[in-house]
Amino acid sequence: MNKGNALIAALLGVVIGICAALVYFSATDDRKFDGDYSRWRKLNLILQQIEENYVDTIDVEAMTDAAVEAALHELDPHSVYLPPVELKESETELAGNFEGIGIQFNVPNDTAIVLSVISGGPSEKAGLLQGDRILKVDDRVIAGVKMPQDSMVMLMKGPSGSKVNITVSRDGTDIPFEIVRDRIPLNSVDAAFMLNDTTGYIRLSKFSRTTYTEFHKASEKLLSEGMKRLVFDIRDNSGGYLDQALLLSNEFLRKGDMIVYMEGLHRSREEFKADGKGSLQDIGLSVLISEASASSSEIFAGAIQDNDRGVIVGRRSFGKGLVQEPVNFTDGSGIRLTVSRFYTPSGRCIQKPYTSDYDYDIIERYSHGEMTDADSIRIDRSVEYHTVSGRKVYGGGGIVPDIFVPIDTTLATGFYVQCNKKAEQMRFASAMFDRYRDRLSEIDDFDELKEYLSGLDLGRRFLEYAAEDGIVPKTGEWEKTEPYLMPQLNALVGRYSKLDDEAFYRFYIEIDDTIRTAVDNPSSVR
Repeated sequence: MNKGNALIAALLGVVIGICAALVYFSATDDRKFDGDYSRWRKLNLILQQIEENYVDTIDVEAMTDAAVEAALHELDPHSVYLPPVELKESETELAGNFEGIGIQFNVPNDTAIVLSVISGGPSEKAGLLQGDRILKVDDRVIAGVKMPQDSMVMLMKGPSGSKVNITVSRDGTDIPFEIVRDRIPLNSVDAAFMLNDTTGYIRLSKFSRTTYTEFHKASEKLLSEGMKRLVFDIRDNSGGYLDQALLLSNEFLRKGDMIVYMEGLHRSREEFKADGKGSLQDIGLSVLISEASASSSEIFAGAIQDNDRGVIVGRRSFGKGLVQEPVNFTDGSGIRLTVSRFYTPSGRCIQKPYTSDYDYDIIERYSHGEMTDADSIRIDRSVEYHTVSGRKVYGGGGIVPDIFVPIDTTLATGFYVQCNKKAEQMRFASAMFDRYRDRLSEIDDFDELKEYLSGLDLGRRFLEYAAEDGIVPKTGEWEKTEPYLMPQLNALVGRYSKLDDEAFYRFYIEIDDTIRTAVDNPSSVR
């Protein structure tokens, strides 16, 4: 049992004990519960009695929060209470921007290394450079103290206009910077480029407030480069704002095509249909999904699948078919309350069952073989639904792809596993950047980057680097691991160029079976 659940259980135990005593000693009290649960009267009576009679001083805020969390816990897994700090973080994540210093960093060796400096942001204006190692934030040492990465982020974030002192190490010299925080854009489109002469690729990490604007800009760029079909990657995209999913679906569908409809006990049916003004109605489409694609990602994938507008490639999606409505309070806290279910155009709700191991469903999929064998996919086949062309589809557990792509476990040698445990690849990439910073930092063309990295003999250098750390492949392991590991090394080192994430994904697609499958199985426009 985690600390939160233990606290709730303890508090509820106190409540129950007090209630029993009060019932025993106040059997004739005219405030005793009359059995009417419909207006939450029992809960109000209990809290009132605690406030008036409990032996010690009560932390009313903690007591209230615990009661709220316990009540919501009796509902579905997605109706949650968010204290002020968590609510702010949640809203910031989806707002499309945050307030901070404007850098991206990795922590390969217990020290934060600046991966990129956001153009026009506070850190660039102050003079921070890619490759700087962050030693201190104000007076707090963060290097070499095993500080969690999210704690580092929280130290650097802050309201616009506030100042923070960042001390970095650059070429062996400690340099202090005073940085004035500002509003920083958060991109939801991670990469957008052409896979070949006619096929474009866009990777979307979340559905934030700026998603449609970013996507539209990216698709216009690819159209100008000759895109006739699109591989749209929403793997591991856990969702976000509903309206952004509707806008993106509208880009591909014909006028009158159903995107999604919703209804609940206190919400009448609401339908959302395409208006026929989308700019990508004649573009071939493949949508990539995974077990971590959820919510708005599933709305989009369901709309495309049920309208036979494109082909869905990958593995069964998460299975979240519920819609939450925010209710915020004046103290900065709030709840996300499930108010309706969403249904794909064919009428299926893809919400998976609320089992006791709901949070561990993905692990369960591994254990029963679903991640490697399509025949092991567990879905509710008791009710059949049909796409517009009559194809059978099913609800009750996520979007099942039209083309299944298993996880490839054959390349996980002992050498590769050891490297992953020590983040060897990431630390090696950082070391390569230290040595070749001047040249890497100026490359902005992928072909040029590819040629440059091929001349660095990264494979040999990595083996030497790993050996210094006590990791040596056994006979035959390197030959088996090399085809899978080298694209990773190129991707991680290439990320330090001006191409940033684009370089990473361009290299990584060489070992991405799902992308290759999508390219080899083009979809047609109905």
